[in-house]
Amino acid sequence: MNFAKENIKADLHMHTSFSDGKLSPKELINQALKVGLSIISITDHDNVNGLDEAIEYGERVGIKVIPGVELSTGLMDKEVHILGYFIDHKSENLLKFLTSLRYARITRLQHMISKLNDMGSKITIDSITADLSEDISVGRPHVAKALVKEGFVKTRAEAFMKYIGDGKPAFVKKPVPNAKEAIQLISSIGGLSFVAHPGKMVRGEMLDELLKYGLDGVEVIHPSHGREDIEYFSSIASDNFLLVSGGSDFHGIYDREYGNMGNYVIPSYNIVNMRRRLF
Repeated sequence: MNFAKENIKADLHMHTSFSDGKLSPKELINQALKVGLSIISITDHDNVNGLDEAIEYGERVGIKVIPGVELSTGLMDKEVHILGYFIDHKSENLLKFLTSLRYARITRLQHMISKLNDMGSKITIDSITADLSEDISVGRPHVAKALVKEGFVKTRAEAFMKYIGDGKPAFVKKPVPNAKEAIQLISSIGGLSFVAHPGKMVRGEMLDELLKYGLDGVEVIHPSHGREDIEYFSSIASDNFLLVSGGSDFHGIYDREYGNMGNYVIPSYNIVNMRRRLF
């Protein structure tokens, strides 16, 4: 694919059913074709198990799939997500790292279940994971789905607002590695690291720390970013020689918050700049 073509549209932030997305890799790529995308990156949470299927199918139908991942990390007692692009998704070091994160997710889930049981819910780890394969990243959206199925809440939104959202009674903080460790890992496996949807939180001292760790870029285009955010992070990128990325953070076609595939894209020259940094 000629990445320098001006009419190429890229969405570099998408999730499949291997984390908390609703579509399989093939279904997601078919949707990308419908909305006119040429390049995508699948960035499942702490998971790369859908990439082989996506890359192979993308080649068949004419969509370039950049191997990616979204890592949950910690910085200054806050959770910060780091996107990795052009990664070697078969790296043993990466796979060991992700396996440890998935075990940590299960441990967190068990603590949340205990709290929910104390509040009257009957959900179990089995009721949450019954329809899930072992190679996906289990998170709060799956808990919310189980609570709806049980009848404990009417909607997933209610589950988050009343029980499992940040600071709510059944919330348990996710154990995460330091952002420095994630950035260094991405670099060691041939990838580029970007801070995801930094918004109003990852600014000033936090952003300075990420730069010290070797951060390669910043996600400027995102559904949660307003004009001021876009202008601010575009300026930060320019002043610090950072690469620029962006995408829809797509989770599902009917997702009210993140069902925006095709509406949040970056131009091809951003991809060209990434490749120049690598190659």
